[in-house]
Amino acid sequence: MDLQQLNALIAISEYGSFSAAADALATVQSNVSTHVKKLETELGMELVDRSTRTLTEAGELVVARARRVIGELDAMASDVTALTHEVVGTVRLGVIGTAARWLVPSLIELTPERYPLLHLVFIEATTSGLDIQLASGQVDLGVLGLPAAGTELRTTPLFEEDFVLVVPQDHALAGSSLVRLEELVTLPLILPIHGSSYRDELDQAMTLRGLTLRPRAEVDSLRLIAALSFEGAGYAIVPSGAISPRRSEAEQWSYVPVEGLAPRLVGVAQRRRGVPGAPVRAVFEILQEIIFNRARTPWGVRPIAPDEVAGRTSIGAR
Repeated sequence: MDLQQLNALIAISEYGSFSAAADALATVQSNVSTHVKKLETELGMELVDRSTRTLTEAGELVVARARRVIGELDAMASDVTALTHEVVGTVRLGVIGTAARWLVPSLIELTPERYPLLHLVFIEATTSGLDIQLASGQVDLGVLGLPAAGTELRTTPLFEEDFVLVVPQDHALAGSSLVRLEELVTLPLILPIHGSSYRDELDQAMTLRGLTLRPRAEVDSLRLIAALSFEGAGYAIVPSGAISPRRSEAEQWSYVPVEGLAPRLVGVAQRRRGVPGAPVRAVFEILQEIIFNRARTPWGVRPIAPDEVAGRTSIGAR
């Protein structure tokens, strides 16, 4: 078993065929086929279904492990290079959409200044999607809602943010200190689908009061929900980090805390197994710096200091 064989199988998983994998690896299809065949012979299992060109169950397991193996080798090389005080490598950072809006621009600005040889790849996804991508090795580091579902992940809280109802300044609720649950029933709300943490929390609070929400629409993206609300499609309950200060000033929206909704906790996650390499540690340090710089964080985002995180394992720890 060697890295060429593992990379060939990963490429088939990512690009969907032997020929596309060969193009991605800058080789010919026969080489990819040979690498996969040798791997299958050694493991005694078919890894790719030749009729559908999709991975078998065994192939999916091998790809998940192979990504971790290659990630550890990359981290080893980066750590050795870091001894010369140069951080070199690629970090694939997954970010939930509402946090990506303000985190990614700062990362793009600060990372090249500190680490010119560090390359960032950003993947926007939901928290549940990032759980899966982190566990499989498709993402090195993830900024996502906590608690994370994956048992193979270690997490560190970064910040918390309030959930607020977005209404125009001329609305009757504008300027209120709190919107009551009874008042939500009459509003044309755009809400996330069932299964999201704050939707479930909101539904539970409504049920305890004998109330039922009938949203105008349900959307599987907090960032899209915020955008639809600002376009006038309906009212939304969104985390404060989803609100653009520029939009607030130009269009005069009002943000009212919602009764019974706890703040959303957002953190950074990495696979539990393995030691984070120098590039991952560098990105984590920049993330923390951004969080504690009030000029770079949106209204309503409150950083969580490392000494507040009792009993947690820090990503930055060796």
